[in-house]
Amino acid sequence: MLQPLDSLIGFVGDLEDWRFVFRNADYLLGGAVVTVGLTVASILLGFVVGFPAGAVEVYGDGPLKRLVEGVGVVLRGTPIVVILVVMYFVIGVPQVNLGPYSLSGAITSGILGLGLRSAAYQSQIFRSTLASVDDGQLEAGRAIGLSRFEAVRHVVVPQALRRSIPGFQNEFTIVLKDTSIVFAIGLAELLTRGYDLFIERTTAVLEVIVFISAIYFVLTFVTNRALDRLGDHYAIPEGESA
Repeated sequence: MLQPLDSLIGFVGDLEDWRFVFRNADYLLGGAVVTVGLTVASILLGFVVGFPAGAVEVYGDGPLKRLVEGVGVVLRGTPIVVILVVMYFVIGVPQVNLGPYSLSGAITSGILGLGLRSAAYQSQIFRSTLASVDDGQLEAGRAIGLSRFEAVRHVVVPQALRRSIPGFQNEFTIVLKDTSIVFAIGLAELLTRGYDLFIERTTAVLEVIVFISAIYFVLTFVTNRALDRLGDHYAIPEGESA
């Protein structure tokens, strides 16, 4: 019964090495859970920080706008591994206790590093989508008695968020892949656990890499398809051409 499957597996590596990988699949899937958790937390932090930053760049002025722009340039221009190392080894982000659960300093550093880096890029996504909404929309809101803040909040922001989904989708994928860099601060995410396995069995390097690549592909594919559907659902209808 298993001979056809064994033959298929043999095309992409040694059969015994594949058996070794499957025996340790739960270990790798545990790393995938860490990867997903880091990605979601970092993206959310990036949104919470990045959206206001993008709004400041569009509607702000003076020292605050220059500060936001300057910090964004620094974060986007600094390699993510440097940001993570500074967070963990230089700043020394402490452990965070959440009732019965706790986040180690490494996890907290990873979330902060990835999240702030993502915020720097998300700010540009939201800056461009906020700026893409026609000024007439803002003026129309003011004309019906809304304050400038209310017009931005109730008229411009909903349109900008809908337009930001394609860029946000790309950023989500980038952060998902960037989680592999947290090996630099000792976090055992998916790629780090894969490295542990092929150090243990050096003949299984190809098989381990293929397996973790498949996991990354599934995570990326599912995320992209979900965001595609979200984008289609909330897309701003185009006016019919004359």
